[in-house]
Amino acid sequence: MTRMISRLAASAAAFAAFAAAFPGPAFAAAPNYNDIQTVVVIYAENRSFDNLYGTFPGANGLAQASKTSVIQLDRDGKPMRGLPAVWGGMSARVPQGAPQAPTNLTQGQTQTFLGSFNHPYNVAALYKSVARDDSDPLAYTNRDLYHRFYENQMQINHGANNMFAAWADSGGLTMGYFSPAPARERPLWKWAHQYVLADNFFQGGFGGSFFNHFYLICSCAPYYGHDGINPNGGTNPSVSAVEPDGVTLTPAANSPASALQGPPVFKLSGNLTPDFYAINTMQPPYPPSANALKDQPPGQGVDLKSATTLVRQTQPTIGDLLSQKGIDWAYYAGAWNFALTHPPGAAGISNANPNFQYHHQPFNYFAAFDPATPEGQANRAAHLRDAGVTTGPDKLADSRFLTDIRGGTLPPVTFYKPQGTFNEHPGYASIMDGDRHIAAVLTALKASPQWKHMLVVVTYDEFGGWWDHVAPPKADRFGPGTRVPALIISNYARKGTVDHTLYDTTSIIRFISNKWKLPVLPGIAMRDAALAANHEPGLGDLTGALLLN
Repeated sequence: MTRMISRLAASAAAFAAFAAAFPGPAFAAAPNYNDIQTVVVIYAENRSFDNLYGTFPGANGLAQASKTSVIQLDRDGKPMRGLPAVWGGMSARVPQGAPQAPTNLTQGQTQTFLGSFNHPYNVAALYKSVARDDSDPLAYTNRDLYHRFYENQMQINHGANNMFAAWADSGGLTMGYFSPAPARERPLWKWAHQYVLADNFFQGGFGGSFFNHFYLICSCAPYYGHDGINPNGGTNPSVSAVEPDGVTLTPAANSPASALQGPPVFKLSGNLTPDFYAINTMQPPYPPSANALKDQPPGQGVDLKSATTLVRQTQPTIGDLLSQKGIDWAYYAGAWNFALTHPPGAAGISNANPNFQYHHQPFNYFAAFDPATPEGQANRAAHLRDAGVTTGPDKLADSRFLTDIRGGTLPPVTFYKPQGTFNEHPGYASIMDGDRHIAAVLTALKASPQWKHMLVVVTYDEFGGWWDHVAPPKADRFGPGTRVPALIISNYARKGTVDHTLYDTTSIIRFISNKWKLPVLPGIAMRDAALAANHEPGLGDLTGALLLN
């Protein structure tokens, strides 16, 4: 612990020197943070800004997209004559009680529609063209798209954002966006109109949810190390085959030359970088985990020999900094207790945990939460809290989360992770159900005794494979990645505005750190130095969206 504090102090000193050398918006005189006493972060899933808010009035949306970003290039660098089909078809599961609609649009049906143009399109138009009705894709759990570390960078194509379709496994689906019908505005659009929509907010790291949950809590890349050799004697994790540029995956010999012929095939898109950072989904080394041991009681063991189990992490997190300062905090997760008592594959359990994603629980990867140690047990009890199993989108489960909201006892720093059913992730959650659930949480927060001095940030962990037209700022090797939506909600918000300040996921950590005068995390210092070295503006800490006295 002494060595970690020493490293944090050194990082803080280095950052202070850097700030003096590179003054800018991120280093302006601090506002009065005392107006905010409670910060609540609601972390939804897998949507780019243009995918959900590309038609939002006053935002930098589809109408502002340049021709360069709109016209998608094929793998040879030439413009496509039309968008590729949705490879494998486009499943669209219909939630119970919703109006019936096509359960699948075949590859041929999507090819007929998408092959006639090369630009973004309203997904509702795809359904209407094929199904000949006014189906509402906002209510469907449309098929998933891959969203991986190197593939995301290849899609961004050095900021041109014009190879999303070329390097997608979903073909032309990546260029789709969802615009609410005039008669049925999405619930979160109403909150965005009333408070602040940030339209220049980027995911902290390239790629998927696993990686970006680390950026939410530590602004750091998880590290496997050990030269990629499993230290527990099991199967080794896969190491990505990457070209000398450090960004491009090596194509396989059988990869189609054109996106119009099929999805790309790579020699190896693995869990690790060639220098052994974990970039694509790996499982926690502690319960609950998808790699839970099946021959032990629930919550009492994880298969550390599995190639997809991450070694325990020891980097400092925002939780560590808060605890050292004596400031309470908690990560509330939907279905957390259920997942602990119902491990996957356990005897008598069928399709366990359908609404829980193990890799969305970032603190569960860290040694400080090892349930085999007294310290880990105490930390888990204090900070990893259950938000219950929610049975409907307009409800909050009867849980510690709801009790703390109503009682005004939420910790000063609160993270909320909805269960999978209501997090808006394509493949198992619909946009409308997610919006309704998050709106229900916001309504409950607004009725809380803590609301008067509360800041709520609603954002998305990553882009989910969907196209966006704005180039991420150039920083370090890990990000930022594609632009995502963010709503900033507070009594102190610049209500009814769109905030154009440059932010990324680490801006949340920045606000918390500035508010409680915490040391600077090493990953924050690294990102700021990289932005300055690339002549990019500094990242804000969300105060650009607030009126603080």
